[in-house]
Amino acid sequence: MLRAAYKYLLVSVAAATLIAAAPAPTYVISGSIAGPDGGWDYASVDSEAHRLYIAHGNVVTEVDLRTKAVRSFGAIAKAHAVVPITGKSMLLVTSGHDNSVRLLAAGDGRELARISVGADPDAAFYDTAGGRAVVMNAKDGTVSVIDMAARKVVRTITLKPALEFGVLGKNDMLYVNNEDLNEIESANLTTGKVSATIPLPGCTGPTGLGYDERTGQLISACANGKAAVVDAVSHKMVKLLSIGSGPDAVIMDIARRVAIIPCGRDGTLSIVALDGTGGAKVVGTAKSEKGARTGALDMADGTVYLPTAAFSPPASAGGRPAATPGSFHVAVMSRR
Repeated sequence: MLRAAYKYLLVSVAAATLIAAAPAPTYVISGSIAGPDGGWDYASVDSEAHRLYIAHGNVVTEVDLRTKAVRSFGAIAKAHAVVPITGKSMLLVTSGHDNSVRLLAAGDGRELARISVGADPDAAFYDTAGGRAVVMNAKDGTVSVIDMAARKVVRTITLKPALEFGVLGKNDMLYVNNEDLNEIESANLTTGKVSATIPLPGCTGPTGLGYDERTGQLISACANGKAAVVDAVSHKMVKLLSIGSGPDAVIMDIARRVAIIPCGRDGTLSIVALDGTGGAKVVGTAKSEKGARTGALDMADGTVYLPTAAFSPPASAGGRPAATPGSFHVAVMSRR
C-alpha cells in the first residue's frame, strides 16, 4: 500500500514537472497585409467566414483571410468597433461622431439599419446566448443594450463617463473599464442594476479588458505598462502584472489558455498565461510592431492580426507621431 502510494506520488510530481517545464507560447511575424490609409481602432475576426474586420476611419476594412483580398465599405462617422453578429451575416459598427450604431450586411456592405445610442459609442460586443449587442458610450457613461432581432435599444444602463471596453461575466454581470477613474464599473445586464465599482490601484488609464470564465479572472490593460488582474467573484484586484507600454486591447485566446496584450508604444505582445498557481501571470514577450495597440484573434488557428502603420517623428516636442502615407497594414503573427 505504501509502495503504491509512493509510486503514485512520484508519477504526480513528474507530471507536474513536465507541465511546469512546457515552453511558453510565443508569436512571430509571419506576414503583412497592406490596406488603405486611415486611423483605426478595434478589430475582430469571423473565423467561420474567414474574414478580418477593422474599424478604419469612416469605413469598415475587410480582409479575406484565405485570399488576402482587401476591401472597404460603409459610411461611418468615426468607426470604433466592428462586431460580427453570429449566424446573421451582419456586422454591428459603432459610429462615434453621430451617436449611432450601423448594422451592415456582411456580404455587400449595405446599411441595413441605423440605431441611436448614447454619446460617443466606442467598444461593443455581441452576446450570442442572449441575442443582444452591448455598446459602451464613452462620453455620457451609458451602456446601450440592443435586441438584435428587434433591432432596437431595449435597455440603457447609466454608469460613469470615460467607458472603454466591456465584457460579460457570470450571472449576466457586465464589467467595463473606466479610463479616467482607473476602475471597473459593473452592472447586471438583465435588470440594469448597477453594482459596486472595482478600484484598480496602480493601474492608470485602463482600456482593453478580458474575462476568463474558468478562473473568474478579469484582466485590464493599463496605459502605464501594467495589467490589473481582478477576481470577479470578490470584486477585488488581486495583483498587477508588468507588461509593455501603449496597450489598447486584451485578446483572449480561451482555447489555448492565454491572454495576448498588444503594446503599441514599444511594439511588443505581452503573453499572459491564464492558469497556474497564483493566477494569471506574464510568461513571455514577443516582438510585434510599433503602433500595433489593438488586434484580433482567429480562434481557428490562434493567429493574431494587428493593424498598424509606419510613423514619422512628431512635428514638435510632445506631439504625436504621424502615420506615414501608404504604410497602413496588418501585421500577421503566428503562434509558435
